[in-house]
Amino acid sequence: MSEALTDLETQVRACTLCALVRGRILAVPGAGDPRARVMIVGEAPGKNEDQQGVPFVGAAGQLLNRLLGSIDIPRSEVYITNIIKCRPPGNRDPLPEEVAACSPYLDRQVALIQPAVILLLGRHAVQRLLPGSGGISRIHGTLVERGDRAYVPLYHPAAALYNGFLVETLEADFRRVRGYIDMVESRRAEAAAATPPNEEQQLSLW
Repeated sequence: MSEALTDLETQVRACTLCALVRGRILAVPGAGDPRARVMIVGEAPGKNEDQQGVPFVGAAGQLLNRLLGSIDIPRSEVYITNIIKCRPPGNRDPLPEEVAACSPYLDRQVALIQPAVILLLGRHAVQRLLPGSGGISRIHGTLVERGDRAYVPLYHPAAALYNGFLVETLEADFRRVRGYIDMVESRRAEAAAATPPNEEQQLSLW
């Protein structure tokens, strides 16, 4: 899995599928633990990320690190990415064609990592992975389960930097995240224990 994820990240760095390639310094595929139980999906790289090729390394990233630390989750134990992998000019909103071009990369990242919980930072991430779920002001901090995926929509840390009152909201929502992770992982463990071994597993017992 780690090798497949590394190969995917290499593909992203060389990607030319949309016009953003003309203005980027570096593509930003994602970074973190390939076995992460928590995956974080933001909107798009900013100036610092474009220069370093790593997601969430600016002021919003520092706030994100603090929020993770507040629930005893080191950044090194999560995987962080964005719905698009290159910086839009002037940090504008991603265009539909840009989101579409990057969608296979994000879908593949989710499939490879198989996180217990996916944190969606901001409305664009929510629209991409939870279409039709409603506005983020209504569903932030809640656990939304679709199929075998569990999501928690959250305000983007960058929004909290511009609107200080959102910091307390983010802190409260992250405290809920801790409980959601434990609950989802407990369910997974129970489901795994209740599932009979397949033929290959049975043979390995002999």
